[in-house]
Amino acid sequence: MSPRLSNKDRLKRLMDLFVHDDRVLIPIVADPDAIASALAFRRLLWRKVNSVTIARINEIKRQDNLTMLRLLRIKLVRFEDVEPDDFSSFVLVDGQPEHNQILAPLSYDAIVDHHPLLDSTDATIVDVRPGYGATATIMTEYLRAAKITPSRSLATALFYAVKTDTDSFRRPALEDDVRAFRYLYGLADQTLIRKIEYSEIPLSLVKYYGQALDRLKIRKEKGFAFLGRISTPDVLVMIADFLMRVNIIDTSIAAGVWEDKLIVVFRNAKGRRNVGRLARRAFGRLGEAGGHKAAARAEIPLAVLKEAGLSLADESLERLVIQTVQGRLS
Repeated sequence: MSPRLSNKDRLKRLMDLFVHDDRVLIPIVADPDAIASALAFRRLLWRKVNSVTIARINEIKRQDNLTMLRLLRIKLVRFEDVEPDDFSSFVLVDGQPEHNQILAPLSYDAIVDHHPLLDSTDATIVDVRPGYGATATIMTEYLRAAKITPSRSLATALFYAVKTDTDSFRRPALEDDVRAFRYLYGLADQTLIRKIEYSEIPLSLVKYYGQALDRLKIRKEKGFAFLGRISTPDVLVMIADFLMRVNIIDTSIAAGVWEDKLIVVFRNAKGRRNVGRLARRAFGRLGEAGGHKAAARAEIPLAVLKEAGLSLADESLERLVIQTVQGRLS
């Protein structure tokens, strides 16, 4: 979608895609930004279409995300419980088809995202704005163009999404994100925001902090922590964020094995290094990899590593991650 279009023009083009009989499916990799953006899109389509279903393709295990769903009474269905053939329209928010193999086969009417635009991304309308700190900011602009004041619950979800994806504006963002943040602040329930932010860490995950510190390796302001087998990929997000608090670390890389994949999570504080590009260059040839300047992720099937003749022992995988990333950082 042309950047020269006003938000009102963007909204008209978007709404012209849909008719009253449409049954719309929005599949998401459920995190605060994707959830809030999908809810906002559903609000835009209220009374415009027959139905809107938001389906998560991942298991939600992070305590703050679970608390957000519970306190805001957000209901999502599992993607495996829906039949795509039952829907006439498909929308993707906070992601692009190449980001996940489950998302790739669908043919989308609209894609709204803030990650870097991939060459393979295609839809009737593609509204990808890489400079934005959050997709929730884009969706807030759509709501305002439609003269829709979000409910307290929706505003709280959008506000938390902007705050989370910009890391309270410690990550790269635009004045548009600041405007959305200010607008949503007065509409959101700040008491619920605090409850979500200070959600308790499950006892079962506390052990990973100790493991991360025991295994931490620092190479020229880059902190690496390989955790071996993990119970949920969200552990790596927690650890990568945690390591960014260490004063001599400006880039953190947390890695581990979950089910049949090696997962690597990247964080960068100063914005000098684009870790989304780093993830793609380091691991894109092996699996799914990408993100944006301050946060990124790679998922590599263990079968691919095995076929390449690489050892799957923890020490070997740790060495692979460090050497591959260091090679790209140097």
